[in-house]
Amino acid sequence: MAASTPIPTIYLGAIVHSTSLTTLEICPNAAIGVDSSGMIAFIEKENVSTISDVQFLQNPQNQTTWSHARIITLHGHGFFFPGFIDTHNHAPQHPNTGLFGKTTLLDWLQTYTFPMEASFSDLARAKRIYQNFVGRTLSHGTTTCAYYATIHVPATNLLADICLQRGQRALVGRVCMDSELSPEDYRDASVSSSVADSVASIAYIRSIDEAGAIVRPIVTPRFAPSCTSECLRAMGAVAKRHQVFVQTHISENKSEVELVKTLFPLSRDYAHVYDSHGILGERTILAHAVHLTPQERATILARKAKISHCPASNTAITSGCCPVRSLLDEGHTIGLGTDVSGGFSPSILENVRQAIWVSRHLSLQTGKEADKLSTEEALYLATRGGAKVVGLEGKVGGFEVGMEWDAQMVKLGEVDEAEDRFESGPVDIFGWESWSEMVEKWVYSGDDRNTVAVWVRGRLVHRTGRFEGSGEV
Repeated sequence: MAASTPIPTIYLGAIVHSTSLTTLEICPNAAIGVDSSGMIAFIEKENVSTISDVQFLQNPQNQTTWSHARIITLHGHGFFFPGFIDTHNHAPQHPNTGLFGKTTLLDWLQTYTFPMEASFSDLARAKRIYQNFVGRTLSHGTTTCAYYATIHVPATNLLADICLQRGQRALVGRVCMDSELSPEDYRDASVSSSVADSVASIAYIRSIDEAGAIVRPIVTPRFAPSCTSECLRAMGAVAKRHQVFVQTHISENKSEVELVKTLFPLSRDYAHVYDSHGILGERTILAHAVHLTPQERATILARKAKISHCPASNTAITSGCCPVRSLLDEGHTIGLGTDVSGGFSPSILENVRQAIWVSRHLSLQTGKEADKLSTEEALYLATRGGAKVVGLEGKVGGFEVGMEWDAQMVKLGEVDEAEDRFESGPVDIFGWESWSEMVEKWVYSGDDRNTVAVWVRGRLVHRTGRFEGSGEV
């Protein structure tokens, strides 16, 4: 569906969001007013059952603006939750989701990834896949996504067009890869062509969204083994000159780390490769970071670079267990990534679960209880943590006056005593659960069937038949 034009709207119902890394605020009877720009104008967190209970509207000065506002009430068991932020996703790999098989990273790239991405020279094929995938991610409540595209400028620009049309916030990057380790039929012809194509895509994306309100360009050197030293240095310069974010991979698995040592013998470690080529900085997103040394962790922290934790992918391709809890303790900024198609699901909610499971497996290995992530911490990474990673801190990821309304309506199933009814999704609510227990049931059992509506900047960008705000189309 195309995104709707926002009008002043008041949302009534329970709201749930992270207020800190360890605190999840749950307000069962709340009201949030969102103005026509998509910004939260007021919040009342207690004792709101109907629109007549909203104290903000009792002020005559507010009645003029809000007297004709749309009212959306969340009935039954459910809540409004911030939109998810996916900090690492390979959009062209969507058709390969679930096909990692028995391969490890480097074999998987050659067997599945590069052939699929190379086929995006066919723009009709790219359109079919990208349209489907942007819709798919929105259906899972993902309101912001950092996308890797392919080396093709037209297909990369097409992905940006689709995100803008659908209303999904996105960082869209043309992939840069010029080394001999890349397939001969799928690599940049030269460093100069890589620079020219990257700049062309940056210029196009800025031409369709000059302010970067929805879609922004991002420089995307695939990872160190795919790029020559000259290409890495050039991409660092492009990012600095055009003031854009950079995304790449680091220390995903041990064989990759060893390969980087061979390819860049003058660098002391993987992080130093990026640092010495001008890639690391506060606008850098590093995916995976599973096998970082203490020195690398210190370098990344000093440069204020950000980390995208991709737990489902790290398990699927047997890359390892990223020590997220200790990275957080050191002060690293971390969000979650699906890493489709190394990851088997486009759902950040699934990766919330996987992040918790991975931390518990790590705890089993180390014997340290402190390695475990809590439910609250994982939800923070999926929202406010991700917002920090993609440069949207204070704008999205939570519900506060002045923030933009990037949100999902979550509805849970109510058990009917008369018959079994499962069309409302996999979460069964019996009525005796506390609010925190209902949220936990959603975290550990929920899926896209529970996400019945999604908004970005106040615009409805996804809905299902269970959404009762029928005035929005």
